[in-house]
Amino acid sequence: MLPPLKPIPIKERMSIVFVEKGEIDVVDGAFVVVDQQGFRVRPVLTHIPVGGVACIMLEPGTRVSHMAAALAARVGTLLVWVGEAGVRLYSAGQPGGARADRLLYQARLALDEGLRLKVVRKMYAMRFGEEPPARRSVEQLRGIEGVRVRKTYQLLAQKFGVTWSGRNYNPEAWDVSDLPNRCLSAATAALYGVTEAAVLAAGYAPAVGFIHTGKPLSFVYDVADIYKFETVVPAAFKIAASSPPNPERAVRLACRDMFRQTRLLERIIPDIEEVLAAGEIARPEAPADSVGPAFSDGEHLGDAGHRS
Repeated sequence: MLPPLKPIPIKERMSIVFVEKGEIDVVDGAFVVVDQQGFRVRPVLTHIPVGGVACIMLEPGTRVSHMAAALAARVGTLLVWVGEAGVRLYSAGQPGGARADRLLYQARLALDEGLRLKVVRKMYAMRFGEEPPARRSVEQLRGIEGVRVRKTYQLLAQKFGVTWSGRNYNPEAWDVSDLPNRCLSAATAALYGVTEAAVLAAGYAPAVGFIHTGKPLSFVYDVADIYKFETVVPAAFKIAASSPPNPERAVRLACRDMFRQTRLLERIIPDIEEVLAAGEIARPEAPADSVGPAFSDGEHLGDAGHRS
């Protein structure tokens, strides 16, 4: 008998796969995609190496069997149900997270204003490559960041020869947005998907943010912003400048290549730990009178947040 499936680390996986208009099932132990009518797309079923992917984005027209969802959870792969081009999130199956010590650690850093400021300053330094101005509040740093972000959009638009009138799009009316904004939305959706997979794999809560708050993915946005202008934003402007017939697909391919070139999946979890370590507190220990697990999960190859 084969040993039970175990997750592999995020850093050893490919980043993201989009599936549109297909039925996802498990056939002979393999994670496969079939067309809507149940007939094979090709003479051989389209296989997805589910254990080697960080995130699978399920677009309109997809259906997922119970066996497929269970297999994805078992190997620690995030399934995300999204709208057109991945810009509207409907639901997500979380294969990781749920590490009490890390969740309490994250919550303590977010709740203490002094500790939160230290974390925010570290995020600023990692994003812009320089220390933020001294004696600034989180709100002031957010304002400074906003000015720099808008300026960076303008500079990238000029670099790639794209007409830019500001970041503006309506997720409920996708076709109304101009081409640069559609490309940016598709690109950031891909980045958010792989970042959420990494946050969960590291054992932290996507909702407990430091700069962003009040959203289910606040911490995902915080972490993704560190890499946004290094990876997906230049790729989006480059695609917008070429005006391809299918810009959303072109953006996805460009983002996939950019994630690989920048070795993004190898960096996210260590960077999360570095950011939170700026708070200079230790993770909480379990109370002496607490009851531990009844059965040991044993050793596993995955990241801390993966359920083995």
